[in-house]
Amino acid sequence: MAIESMALLMEAGKERDLFDIILESDCRERGATRGDSLSRMSMLYAAMRRSGEGYDPSLRSGSGMVGGDGARMRAYAASGKTICGEYIGSVLAQALEMGESNACMKCIVAAPTAGSCGVLPAVLLPYQVREQLDDETMVRALYIAGAVGQIIAEKASIAGAAGGCQAEIGTASAMGAAALCYLAGGDAQAVCHAAAIAIKSLLGLVCDPIAGLVEVPCVKRNAAGAMIAMSSAEMALAGIRSAVPPDEVIAAMREVGDKMDVSLRETGIGGIAGTPFGQTIAGKMAGQAL
Repeated sequence: MAIESMALLMEAGKERDLFDIILESDCRERGATRGDSLSRMSMLYAAMRRSGEGYDPSLRSGSGMVGGDGARMRAYAASGKTICGEYIGSVLAQALEMGESNACMKCIVAAPTAGSCGVLPAVLLPYQVREQLDDETMVRALYIAGAVGQIIAEKASIAGAAGGCQAEIGTASAMGAAALCYLAGGDAQAVCHAAAIAIKSLLGLVCDPIAGLVEVPCVKRNAAGAMIAMSSAEMALAGIRSAVPPDEVIAAMREVGDKMDVSLRETGIGGIAGTPFGQTIAGKMAGQAL
């Protein structure tokens, strides 16, 4: 079965585990063996873990706007004085650390893009530690995330330049919600509706990076995307469903992206990029490039 829609995924998931369905589809599409597919996905997850472990709080981005916040958040999470508790704090810290690593030119895993690289690791890595899950289980969840990302890429977009940040952070949040829901025992219906709820929560999010750099507001949006992924998974696991079918939600995502003004699609012109502060930074960066 080709992974062409959420509806097909939900229907097929009534009879079989989603992981098996998606793995078989990947093998068929790429002409790969089961072992080859699993090995490739295992390497991606291992790289994601290395990226998380390789965070350097002393690094600063080229503009100087980004760096060190992940360490600040992690220290605060361990202080025992947080609003949401240490676990949520660790999720936020992981998202910030990954986003900062990307801005500081460290190795990251695009999931689905570099600008949204912090959402999926933030959802998965702390959960693995807390639940004491093995890597094989986490790799299975990556297949679920990948299938959701593939459907969105084909039916809408995963590029900020084409569909705004809803296409990047929105897709990453949907992927994270689906993967987390699957890990927590959600069935195919819950998994797909978790993704739909996440997309709806970020529908219309513009892509407005200052000076065109994947730094501000991108890094902190990874933390927000991780939180929406978690809340969406929790709602789906509670039996809450998206009133609008998941495929229709994705279609709406495409429509919104198509109607979004070009100034709000990764051009560094509108939104946060268009503020006096943003334009000042853009001018400084342009001067340095000369």
